[in-house]
Amino acid sequence: MQADVMIIGGGIAGLQAAIQLGRYERTVTVIDEGRGRSTLCRQYRNLLGWPDGVSGRQLREAGREHASNYGVDFIDKKANRLVKEESGFQAQTEDGDTYQGKKLILATGVTDANPFPELEPCFGMSVYICPDCDGYEIKNKRTLVLGSGSAGVGMALELERWTDGLTYVNHEGRSAVTEEQKKQLSEAGIRFRDGIIERVHMEGEQFTGVTLADGTELQAEKAFIAFPGNVVHSDLGKQIGVERLENHHVLNHYRTKMTNIADVWAAGDIAVHSEQVAIAMGEGTQAAVWVQRSLLQDES
Repeated sequence: MQADVMIIGGGIAGLQAAIQLGRYERTVTVIDEGRGRSTLCRQYRNLLGWPDGVSGRQLREAGREHASNYGVDFIDKKANRLVKEESGFQAQTEDGDTYQGKKLILATGVTDANPFPELEPCFGMSVYICPDCDGYEIKNKRTLVLGSGSAGVGMALELERWTDGLTYVNHEGRSAVTEEQKKQLSEAGIRFRDGIIERVHMEGEQFTGVTLADGTELQAEKAFIAFPGNVVHSDLGKQIGVERLENHHVLNHYRTKMTNIADVWAAGDIAVHSEQVAIAMGEGTQAAVWVQRSLLQDES
């Protein structure tokens, strides 16, 4: 059976779109493999109504229950093939099953480069990835930026205003830091270390520091991760001709969130925007509003 709308990606943007479309009494199928940034963050503290913080999983569970109340159908699988048909779109999942929708919203998000998956229990609690979301959390705290090359330099300089206790560790020398960049760090009061991070240390959700391969121990209360190579999950869009930038973020209209392909919208971190939960929610709603207008136009 063909749904009015098929949403690929059940994170924050996808869920918000599903809720809005469910409230329009549209048939909605959400295909979601259950991964993504919002499954990892244990505390968002910059969201209206959550002064004590809320986890990504809690938001997802609440959003899924909310959408289900409006009859939204969830498919817990990974979509690996997408085809544009005369009447809409068909997605195929890894097990070979197929699902159809007249309209399509892509909300497949981004995976951050992180060579230290053991730190995931600390995400949102004492280890962070977004300086706009969580720069405040390191105020006056001893903090390590664990990164590589220019990505780490940029992160450290952006965080400099929050603490005098900032050290940038250029892990493995994967990417060179230029003398000019070292000068910038020094002038900002940021300490610099080149070295292989052999071990990361934590006590439960609390990050405590790292040990380098030469035996040096760097103690800290907080950390930011800043490695190049984030993966933007836009390959499904590419299969049907959706326009992407060189970094694989999808281009969409600033107002409607529609892509260059008719009846295809993109919302959340997959698109070109400031990567924050509140913005993903807004884009999910925004896309859904214009999907509804498109459906009404088709039906008139």
